[in-house]
Amino acid sequence: MAELPPDDAALVSAVESANLPTLMLVMAHLSGDLSLVRGAIRPRRGSLQHPDGRFPEEDARQVRRQALDILRSFREGGGLVPPLPSTEVLHEMMSFSLGQEVPPEYVPMMLQDMGLPDREVTAIPAAPAGFRALVIGAGVSGLLAAIKLGQAGIEHTVIEKNSEIGGTWFENTYPGCRVDLPSHFYAYSFEPNHDWKEHFARGEEILAYLRRVADKYGVRGAAWLETEVVSATYDRRRAGWEVTCRARDGRERKVFANVVISAVGQLNRPSIPSLPGMDDFAGPAFHSATWRHDVDLRRKRVGVIGTGASAMQIVPQLAGATERLFVFQRSPQWAISAPDYFRPVSEGERWLLRHVPFYAAWFRFRQFYLNGDGVHESLQVDPSWPHPRRSLNESNDRVRQMLTQYIEREIGERTDLLPKVLPDYPPFGKRMLIDNRWFRTLLRDDVELVTDPIERVTKSGVRLASGAHHDLDAIVFATGFHANRFLWPMTITGVSARTGRPTLTDRWRDDPRAYLGITVPEFPNFFMLYGPNTNLAHGGSIPFHGECQMRYILGCLGLLFSRGKTAIECEEAVHDEYNARVDAAHARMVWTQPNVKNWFLSAAGRVCTHSPFRLVDYWAMTRAPRPDDFRLT
Repeated sequence: MAELPPDDAALVSAVESANLPTLMLVMAHLSGDLSLVRGAIRPRRGSLQHPDGRFPEEDARQVRRQALDILRSFREGGGLVPPLPSTEVLHEMMSFSLGQEVPPEYVPMMLQDMGLPDREVTAIPAAPAGFRALVIGAGVSGLLAAIKLGQAGIEHTVIEKNSEIGGTWFENTYPGCRVDLPSHFYAYSFEPNHDWKEHFARGEEILAYLRRVADKYGVRGAAWLETEVVSATYDRRRAGWEVTCRARDGRERKVFANVVISAVGQLNRPSIPSLPGMDDFAGPAFHSATWRHDVDLRRKRVGVIGTGASAMQIVPQLAGATERLFVFQRSPQWAISAPDYFRPVSEGERWLLRHVPFYAAWFRFRQFYLNGDGVHESLQVDPSWPHPRRSLNESNDRVRQMLTQYIEREIGERTDLLPKVLPDYPPFGKRMLIDNRWFRTLLRDDVELVTDPIERVTKSGVRLASGAHHDLDAIVFATGFHANRFLWPMTITGVSARTGRPTLTDRWRDDPRAYLGITVPEFPNFFMLYGPNTNLAHGGSIPFHGECQMRYILGCLGLLFSRGKTAIECEEAVHDEYNARVDAAHARMVWTQPNVKNWFLSAAGRVCTHSPFRLVDYWAMTRAPRPDDFRLT
């Protein structure tokens, strides 16, 4: 049973602000009237630029009138929630909503993510007495690990280097910091948030959400804050890990854990380029992830080095407040417009999410697909495509034309700027960014885009390779992270019959790789969340991928407990075969093309950060571990 509030005015207001494709799914679901998804009124193909389905106005009015009638009837009928439609009907509804065919394989994955039917906690056999897990990191993935371990009844400790939980959302406080995919998708599937203030939430709101979740599930009681893991060494005799931790005051302590789960992420160690003369600069210089709030940049000459995701959010925030803003660019970025980027979530939308059965689930489904695998096909190389340097295939070229036209409209009459901001590589060769009024900001008289390379930093600014000098009062490094130095600077030491006691550094040799990005041979009872080849560039969210990985890890522990064993280790052949598939898939994708330069590569030149697979593929791979993939001892 579900009761809708009796306030008819609130219902009318909510329907007026509804996402219409979502509303039509809800109507069909609640009423069972499939003519609603088989009639003449249909959404057009959805996208990030067109999340509303693009209905003609008369069709939109008719949909809203029907919705009011159905929701009133549902309320007056006692709020009896109907059973879930058949798999075939659900597939039909999903495809209808998006204006395109959704492959049938997505149905079970989407039902699980949407919580339809009601979500079940992953059940595994009880852990042996005294069994303990240690989680490294209390960001999005670390909190998830702690929650799932707690639900499974496994004692655990969370080690966090910062003074508060939240990971990247605690550390990054720069102006304009916000998530770059829709908020309602950037949340744990089991803990939706119906009260986001904006469709793309600001960093402080995401941090508040993570804090609420941590409090709800009692994670803080298991967390050691201001403590950093220095090393972890596997003890074969005890079948577990001796972990050395260091508190902020420098004191060290050793703890033992049967299993270690690293959740340190990929984007948590700032990378600052080694420019000549860095120590000579007289003013403040800092990385975007360690923002100096004590430094007043108003009416100052400020240089921002970098034009990636962080810079695209920072620069429009600083422009107008600074005396002059110099943006130092190594290469231009593709950026896409998103009409909801700054749009607040209306009270009517929140009303629907809170009160109308299935609305939140169907709304999340559409966001998931539109911001997930929908573009994966366009990232594949067509060997017969005649323009490989500008695009990969016909679909990718259409994206390029659309983005180029958008940039040209934004630049307008400033044709001198166009060669500087128009990329010469295929779309998605680097992380696709969302335009945060970036191009319009570059048109300002007090903003200058500098494309000449920096030769050195001086006491008063920077000198370029051309010989020109720019006087600066402050420098902001929006230069990313050591993304391919996984688990650095920790020392993780496993056990090997061949080499004795290898460290992960020894094994990887600047080329990190893992089975499913989760587990590595010679490192028993050691797992990673957000490990090698699990970052997402074609779409998706880290919470979703983390849930896939944590479900798999619990499955591995379940194997351990059910068979009365104490150690589980990935087979070398399984690990190698998987990574050969990863490399083969990447070889056919945009990120490995000759004229593409990005931060996805290891020192060995291999894509080590990003996943080449569709979300549905990875979800299927991680549904449950295969016992034959592991050595249980």
